[in-house]
Amino acid sequence: MKRHKYQYGEDASQWGELFLPDQPDGGEHRGVVVVIHGGYWRSQYGAELGEPLAKDLAAHGMAAWNLEYRRAGNGGGWPNTFADVLAGIDKLGDLAAEHALNLGPVVALGHSAGGHLAAWAAGRGKLAQLGMPDVDRQLLRKSDGSAVHLTGVVSQSGLLDLAGAEKLNLSNGAVSNLLGGSSSKYPLRYKYADPMTALPLPVPVYAVHGSDDTTVPVGQSRSYVNAAAAARMSAKLVMVPGDHYALIDPKMRAYRTCRELVRSLLD
Repeated sequence: MKRHKYQYGEDASQWGELFLPDQPDGGEHRGVVVVIHGGYWRSQYGAELGEPLAKDLAAHGMAAWNLEYRRAGNGGGWPNTFADVLAGIDKLGDLAAEHALNLGPVVALGHSAGGHLAAWAAGRGKLAQLGMPDVDRQLLRKSDGSAVHLTGVVSQSGLLDLAGAEKLNLSNGAVSNLLGGSSSKYPLRYKYADPMTALPLPVPVYAVHGSDDTTVPVGQSRSYVNAAAAARMSAKLVMVPGDHYALIDPKMRAYRTCRELVRSLLD
């Protein structure tokens, strides 16, 4: 296994680390898994949460890009966290030739807040059409052919229903902390940042949720999947045993289920 760290911006949190399985000379890596860590978008949680997953994916033959981004408290929040996730995914386009990456399939594996960012990023092609030009202008991003688009998402107990998360005041106002205020103050910002708004997506989403999760309610995954189904989109709720963190522990069955779903999206 090889690992290579790259900056995609000038900030100390704008980087990713590429974990590559050994390949025979002349071989290429079929797709990339973008690992997006959680932590309720707060700065005290970082890419160290995603590193064991990226290592495990590479050990099982998959190229993995463990993505760091600015969080609320260290320069992130609206709109920088969102811009970073898109720019971090786009960085793969710069690395593809050097590392023999086939970017046909690019699948995001996101845990908790990372699940939110993964599902939201999968809708990047629809952002300009959501009817919120003033909000859309605040988000700097590539919109040309050099942008890298996700082809599938595995959400691990993701915060997929932002409006619902705000109503429940999850993690002591984490959504308001991310977006700079309440939905009554920034209604369009909330709508734009909510993965539910961009449904239906043109790519499949698996919403995996731990049966004993007390950190993110299963209603977050269920609401999203039900709305996706109503919009005739490919989305599935997958319940697994364990708590919120079982999904990011490579020793646990809950995580292994996520890994096999990722593999199925790369094939």
